[in-house]
Amino acid sequence: MTDLLPTIALFALIAACIVLAAIALVLWRGRAAAEPHAALIAELARVQTDTAARLEALMGHFTSSQSQLQRSVNERLDAVTHRLGESMQHTTQQTAENLQKLNERLAVIDSAQQNITQLASQVTSLQSILANKQSRGAFGQGRMEIIVGDGLPKGSYAFEYTLPNKTRPDCVIFLPDNRPLVIDAKFPLEAITACRDARSEDERKLAAARLRQDVTKHINDVAKYLVPGETQELAFMFVPSESIYAELHEDFDDLVQKAFRARVVIVSPSLLMLAIQLVRQNQRDSRMREAADQIRDEVGRLVKDVGLLGERIRKLQAHFNQSNEDIRQSVISIEKIEGRGERIAQVEFGGDAADDPQALSAPVRKLQAGE
Repeated sequence: MTDLLPTIALFALIAACIVLAAIALVLWRGRAAAEPHAALIAELARVQTDTAARLEALMGHFTSSQSQLQRSVNERLDAVTHRLGESMQHTTQQTAENLQKLNERLAVIDSAQQNITQLASQVTSLQSILANKQSRGAFGQGRMEIIVGDGLPKGSYAFEYTLPNKTRPDCVIFLPDNRPLVIDAKFPLEAITACRDARSEDERKLAAARLRQDVTKHINDVAKYLVPGETQELAFMFVPSESIYAELHEDFDDLVQKAFRARVVIVSPSLLMLAIQLVRQNQRDSRMREAADQIRDEVGRLVKDVGLLGERIRKLQAHFNQSNEDIRQSVISIEKIEGRGERIAQVEFGGDAADDPQALSAPVRKLQAGE
């Protein structure tokens, strides 16, 4: 609307100019016949005056409308600017908060990425360790030693213990009957990996045959540690992987049964921890039984000592009773002596009392026989 007002005013001025030109043309043509057209000239002058007045009123109206429109447009622009400023401020605040949250999440992602990188390096190092048989054996033995050391007190187990048949298992646990429980760590990783990586049926059969051969060898090696009368009747073959233990029980049950027949129990880390807890409870019960026997012996000795104490107290009571009787007899004797003394004091011995005129006469009593 603000842009249209100057255009409308321009058109009004052009129209006024055209009217004035028409009047001038009429006036120029009317010079030849000025007198006959005097009334027409006067009319044209009046029309011109009215047109000028209307143009002036129209310009004033346009000016007022333009001012009012400008004022309204300014107010609306101010309101829009205010709302736009508030919206931009709110949007900026939300953007800053979102950027802060995004930075925090990026920090978490960076930390997770670092952890993943470290884990990947650890997995790589673990793979390199497990690729070597000696390192793999040391890994399985180390994990077994951690489980045993955490679950049992020192002195109740030994590593690399020499048995009477000159063999040395990875670990033995001393039980209350003085026959150690043998534990040996085995890790058939290569055969299990071959079974997992097998693509065809022939490859799976070859890998399964290799696994049965390796595990059977491990079972026979552990069975050599069993010495009749010197060790427990069962030995543990520790497999330091829950997944390998699960695959053996699920897909190779014949190997598990063969191990049972050879008196070898295949255990995983969780089962070994459970067995260690049972052994610890058994050792605690044995110590409690030994303590109960000692307590029973001590109680027997205590009862004997209490009997001797009672006998001595009874003897002491007899001595006290005899002493009381002697004291009572002594008191009786003292009372008799006091009585005799009083009677002696009452006896009259001669004329001393008769010579003293103020002496009181005491009753005279003759002594009787026996007094």
